[in-house]
Amino acid sequence: MAAPKVAVVGAGVIGLSTALCIMETCPSCSVTILSEQFSPNTTSDVAAGMLIPHTYPGTPIHVQKQWFKETFTYLFAISNSAEASEAGIHLVSGWQVFKNTPKEELPFWSDVVLGFRPMSKAELQKFPQHQFGQAFATLKCDCPPYLLWLEKRLKATGVQMYTRKVADLWELHSEYDIVVNCTGIGAHQLVGDKKLFPIRGQVLKVHAPWVKNFIRDGDGLTYIYPGIHRITLGGTREKENWSLSPDPGTSKDIFDRCCSLEPSLGGAQDIQVKVGLRPSRQCVRLQREVLSQGGVKLPVVHNYGHGAGGFSVHRGTAKEAACLVGECIAALQDSSSRAKL
Repeated sequence: MAAPKVAVVGAGVIGLSTALCIMETCPSCSVTILSEQFSPNTTSDVAAGMLIPHTYPGTPIHVQKQWFKETFTYLFAISNSAEASEAGIHLVSGWQVFKNTPKEELPFWSDVVLGFRPMSKAELQKFPQHQFGQAFATLKCDCPPYLLWLEKRLKATGVQMYTRKVADLWELHSEYDIVVNCTGIGAHQLVGDKKLFPIRGQVLKVHAPWVKNFIRDGDGLTYIYPGIHRITLGGTREKENWSLSPDPGTSKDIFDRCCSLEPSLGGAQDIQVKVGLRPSRQCVRLQREVLSQGGVKLPVVHNYGHGAGGFSVHRGTAKEAACLVGECIAALQDSSSRAKL
C-alpha cells in the first residue's frame, strides 16, 4: 500500500498537535491540514493557555490525569530548552484561592504541577475575602506564539497546510485515506454533534509587567495569568452563547473582579478584549468511526470537545488520536493485503 494520506481538519491547538503526533508515530504518512482559519484567528488564540486542568464529568479521572501529565511533561521540556521563548512557554507560580474550603483539598493533578501545597495564613492575608488557598507552579503557554511554533515544526516535517472550509467529511474521501476531525465547536455543524455546545469566554489581554504571579479564584471565573508579554484577565463561562462580539459591561466586570484580587492591576495599560467559544461536552470525543456510502469506506478519527481544558490536555489527547490513526492504517493495510490474495 502507498503511503497513507491523512487529512487533519482544524488548525487550533488540537489539530496542530494531533498532526504533529501523527507525523511522530507514523512518519511514512502524508499529512495535510485543512482549516477555514489558522492562527491568529482560531479559538485557541484567545485561550489563556494555563495548565490547570478542567474536569470532564464523562471521562475517567485516571485518563484525564494521564493526558495532563503527558502535556505537562512535553511542555516542561520545551520550557527548559532554547526554544522556550519562541514557543511562548514559561513556568509561573501563584495561588488558587477559595472563599470556602473545597471538598477536594488535593485535586487529581496536584502531584503533576510543581511544589503543590496549602497556602499559609500569612499568604492568605493578601486575599482577605478568601479563607483557603493552594500554592503551586505550573506552565503558561502564550497561545499565538505556540501555534506558530507548532506550524513551523509541522512544515519542517513536510506537512502541507491549506485554507479550506470542509462542509462534510465525506467530501474528502476521494483525496484522503483517513480523516481526523479536530474542528472544535465546528463539529456541532460538521458532524451534527448535539452533545457539543459553546461556552463563551471573554477575556482581557493587558500590559502590567509588574504582576509576576498567577491568581485564580477557585470558582474558575476570575483569574490573572501572566504571560511572557501580556497578562490574561478573565473571564466568563456563558453556556450556549454563540456571540463573538465583545460586551463592554462584561469587560468592566472582569477588570473590577481582577482588581479586587490584585489591586495593582488598576494601573494596567493597553487593554484588549478577546472572545472565544470553548467547544464543550461531557467528555472529549476521542474515537474511531467508519463512514460508508455505497460500499466505499472512509475511516475517521474524532478529537474534539475539550471545552475550557484544551491546553491542559492537548498533547495527551493528540497522542491518543495518533494511536487511533495508527489503528486505522493497520486496518487499511490488512484489507489491502487481503485484497491481493
